[in-house]
Amino acid sequence: MRRVIATQFPDEMLLESPDLLGVAIRAARTQSGLTLADAALSTGVSKQTMQRIETDPSTVSFGLLLQVGRQLGVSLFAVPSASRGMVHKAVKALIRPEETERPNHEA
Repeated sequence: MRRVIATQFPDEMLLESPDLLGVAIRAARTQSGLTLADAALSTGVSKQTMQRIETDPSTVSFGLLLQVGRQLGVSLFAVPSASRGMVHKAVKALIRPEETERPNHEA
């Protein structure tokens, strides 16, 4: 059995490009310990398509990216542009609280 090396999710939480979505999908797959073949089988796509989703997602339909991402645990949600900064900050505080904590400046 092949050993799967976990990769990290993108540092940028705003997935504003297909490439970032592909990186997030790969991170979800590898952190789950799934090989490309296992993920392809569980999501109903070919191994080659699964590889394209991760490495060249602009060649795959957006609907398929969403479907495979959802099945592997990658969630997307829509946020109005006017609220983007506030939502980004709130989500970052939930996911990476250590980056948003303020140092204690007691005298």
